[in-house]
Amino acid sequence: MNGYDDEKRHLDDDAFGAKGSIVSAFDAFPKAKPQYVTHTSSGGKWTVAMALISLILFWTELSRWWRGAEQHTFAVEKGVSHILPLNLDVVVNMRCADLHVNVQDAAGDRILAAGALTRDPTRWAHWVDGKGVHRLGRDAQGRVVTGEGYVAPSTEQHEEGFGEEHVHDIVALGRRRAKWGKTPRLWGAEADSCRVYGSLELNKVQGDFHITARGHGYMEFGEHLEHKSFNFSHIISELSFGPFLPSLVNPLDRTVNPAPSHFHKFQYFLSVVPTTYSVGHPEDRGSASIFTNQYAVTEQSQAVAENMVPGIFVKYDIEPILLNIVETRDSFFVFLIKVVNVVSGVLVAGHWGYRLSDFAKEVMGRRRRGHSQGMLGAKGGHLEE
Repeated sequence: MNGYDDEKRHLDDDAFGAKGSIVSAFDAFPKAKPQYVTHTSSGGKWTVAMALISLILFWTELSRWWRGAEQHTFAVEKGVSHILPLNLDVVVNMRCADLHVNVQDAAGDRILAAGALTRDPTRWAHWVDGKGVHRLGRDAQGRVVTGEGYVAPSTEQHEEGFGEEHVHDIVALGRRRAKWGKTPRLWGAEADSCRVYGSLELNKVQGDFHITARGHGYMEFGEHLEHKSFNFSHIISELSFGPFLPSLVNPLDRTVNPAPSHFHKFQYFLSVVPTTYSVGHPEDRGSASIFTNQYAVTEQSQAVAENMVPGIFVKYDIEPILLNIVETRDSFFVFLIKVVNVVSGVLVAGHWGYRLSDFAKEVMGRRRRGHSQGMLGAKGGHLEE
């Protein structure tokens, strides 16, 4: 009976095996029968570790693919343009009737900006405590912006400068319809400040945009403003060149600069660089791009004598270069190949790691057994006759 039972169990085991065929001879993935497979705790730990590492690497690869790769190239601007749009939204702590807004460019043209811009009476208190307003070079909490990637707490969104988003986000935001925000109502209160905002077409040459007091800076008829009324403290909500894209943050956006004295002169020196953001190469089908301008700025403010002209002066110069920022992304098929390569590498490395750790554990176990002494056959444990 024992021989019959052994033969039956042998036949039953073979019944679970794969049927032989010509194709099965080329099988590179041999299978083991379930009754011959042993699950161990060390193997489970290695499996969990490999799964976590694979998940982390997969997420990293997915983030890199979604973010894409940016290419920055400089070129000489090919197109010839004679107009440079200026977008301005500034609040000055003086009444609208006491301000003059003008532009003087290198071509000798004087543009009366007051006729093209909107001036709304407002209260300084409606703007100075606004969220995100900060001094140039500092964040909303007054801390110095170092450019080292400051990250605000999760409860507060903060952006440092122009173009911190990805290119595809900039292009998507740039295609939204732009409109100026409404000036807060006074509700019967007396206005002590003036909001100057709107878009203005300038000559595409070096120029000077300035805000001065009535009767100062130009030879004109009329009563000069009293000096004690001078207060050029100002908040810049928007200052950009090119198409009006309020979603893009420029260096002077949301900055405040108080004037410590009546005769105070603020000077901003801007270096404007034409910039193109593109998702995909511009010559490829399905690519999207927007054209704008970004700029670098330095500030100089100081008290001046009473025989000089106080005010806000923005001196700008256009660089003769074009910055192209192109975001490219691999195809989804290439992304899948990279994911397969990453996961395969983790599995192979994990398999070898498990084998080596199991081998090391076995060697250590043999050494311990070799140095142990049992009751039988112990040297020096013999009995004397």
